[in-house]
Amino acid sequence: MLSRPHSTADAIVPVAVTVQTTVVTNPPLDGAGNSGRTMSAERAQAEDFRLGSVRVNWQLKAILPVGFVLLAGLLLFLLATVSLRDPERHAVLIVAGAGAVAICAVLIVVLAYLIQRPMVELQEKMAQVSEGNLNVEVSFAHRNDEIGDLGRNFNHMMQQLRDSRREIERLHRTQMSRAEHLATLGELATGLAHEIRNPLAGIAGVIEIIGRDLPQTSPARAVVKDVRLEIGRISRTLTDLLETARPRRPQVRRSNLNTTVEHAVMLARQQVLSRPIKIELEKLPDLPEVEHDSDQVHQVLLNLLLNAVQAIEGPGTVRVEIGSRDDFASVMVSDTGRGITPQNLPNIFRPFYTTKGDGTGLGLSLAHRIVEDHHGRIEVSSVVGKGSTFTVLLPFHTPATEIVVS
Repeated sequence: MLSRPHSTADAIVPVAVTVQTTVVTNPPLDGAGNSGRTMSAERAQAEDFRLGSVRVNWQLKAILPVGFVLLAGLLLFLLATVSLRDPERHAVLIVAGAGAVAICAVLIVVLAYLIQRPMVELQEKMAQVSEGNLNVEVSFAHRNDEIGDLGRNFNHMMQQLRDSRREIERLHRTQMSRAEHLATLGELATGLAHEIRNPLAGIAGVIEIIGRDLPQTSPARAVVKDVRLEIGRISRTLTDLLETARPRRPQVRRSNLNTTVEHAVMLARQQVLSRPIKIELEKLPDLPEVEHDSDQVHQVLLNLLLNAVQAIEGPGTVRVEIGSRDDFASVMVSDTGRGITPQNLPNIFRPFYTTKGDGTGLGLSLAHRIVEDHHGRIEVSSVVGKGSTFTVLLPFHTPATEIVVS
């Protein structure tokens, strides 16, 4: 295969056609893996042979048409000078041949200067880019022709790459700073949760005793009931803090996802007994068993169901549908609530981000992390005023090292 000349002087050297032949040898097979690699190598070599067995240098492609035209001109000279005497005829032919050679030489020099030099420079710059250097530009971008257009497009592309790299570096620094902040906040939250939980358990016990000792007609019983609810809410918040700060690896077992979903729906229905909200469940009886931590997935679904219930003002419906998509089992939770605005949608899985006045912003963040730990994902779509749909996708099979043998 011909190598491209690296200067104008090199371009004047006569060019030739090089035919590259590829010899494929079959080494002895020492197993299925080596056999597969050998077959892949043979296919790659055959493809290279088909595409690159004959490569003609661009100078030759450019000079061949001119050469044919000049050769045709020489033949016409031969025919036109038949009537001339031999010395005169030889002189004319020598002049015509010298002119043809001069034209070819000038053409090669012009092509080398106008085309090959920019192409060689472009190749050198692209080699620098492949090594990670994005601070490169070509010098022929000022030309007012197609080669100049190519140079300007290349410089513009490099500028965009530099801007993109700076933006990626900025985002990386921001994410690292945020990760350090969350790590510090997690340590603080863990200690704080432990410090609050112990006296909170004592307070809950005292309230329980006071509630039993109060007369049935005492108005303070309603206050005691409210205190119990508030203690339960604080306890749930502390649990979410601990789960976020100290995530637990999922204990994956192969089990029926329909049962896990049904249990979460049953608990959610208990929360809406006094509200005009209907929770519908559509199971998939023939769904294969899914490898998952039933407790953690139950926590995810219950969180999504309670969020859906809270998003509904007045009568409404929450629909839970179990299905499958490719290699994933799917659980779709949709509601007829107020929906999520496009401005808030990208942030709903961020820790401590909430649009609810009494929310902690940890529920969806924890659910997202649990699903990711199961090698799944959560998809969200929402229309303001019509409702939201959360789709939990869990793979049927997880890595073998994560499965707990029961």
